[in-house]
Amino acid sequence: MRIIHGCITALITPFKSDGSLDEIQLEKLINRQINSGVSGIVPCGTTGESPTLSHEEHNEVIKISIDITKKKIPVIAGTGSNSTYEALKMTESAEKAGADATLQVVPYYNKPNQEGLLNHFTQIADNTSMPVILYNIPGRSVVNLDIETISKLANQNKNIVGIKEASGDINIVKNIKSSCDPNFIILSGEDSLNLSILEEGGSGFISVTSNLIPEKCSDLFNSYINKDFTTAKEINNEISKLNKLLFTDTNPIPIKYAMSQLGLCENILRLPLTNLNEIKCKELLAELKNMQLI
Repeated sequence: MRIIHGCITALITPFKSDGSLDEIQLEKLINRQINSGVSGIVPCGTTGESPTLSHEEHNEVIKISIDITKKKIPVIAGTGSNSTYEALKMTESAEKAGADATLQVVPYYNKPNQEGLLNHFTQIADNTSMPVILYNIPGRSVVNLDIETISKLANQNKNIVGIKEASGDINIVKNIKSSCDPNFIILSGEDSLNLSILEEGGSGFISVTSNLIPEKCSDLFNSYINKDFTTAKEINNEISKLNKLLFTDTNPIPIKYAMSQLGLCENILRLPLTNLNEIKCKELLAELKNMQLI
């Protein structure tokens, strides 16, 4: 298994003015991440607008990501679904394309109980040789992956190797750390908690902010693991307001606006997501200028 740690970017999916996938811009974004020193990318996650990608587009985004990275950094393919069958099919496709791991979100909308979650993730793990990263995000899925369920999944499935924890509750991270094997990977899914989760023994973070400032986010992680805690805290403080502003509306609405201001993509989202409102645009634009990003 390739090392999964550090600053991992939850990649946006760029669209053209007609709403179609912008493959050329996607390649540029991936190369920018590689050249900026990130430790991995996640195509087709929440930030990548996976709910509104067709299956064909989903597979294409993952394939492009794999082809461009050329194994320089791990590609953790977002292939989760609220349908176990669909998650199995997308995971199979990503594995055939050469993905290094799969990110599996807690099924949303249909509200499975903990037994259903246990069976769902176990079936996926049983049908892939890739490392599986669980993705707990109750703000979107409604259902929370309980500590006991996480522990069972990790103990009973050798290839369930970690979790992206995005509940926003640092105590859950502490409980996972104490309940699972010391090698179980914990990745922050909340940019505002990245440093705090590292301090609790986390292995890194899957970041929205690193779409915009990949070098700075990578420096935060590298400073911390090199025990330069002063620099890590300074960086964390420096980007804390940006982290907050990038979540003043539903992700990826703010990050796409911010990236468009840097000329990195068009500010185009697929309905039902709409563009950031004028007041929030002004606040975010002011911070981009304050940070001398534009």
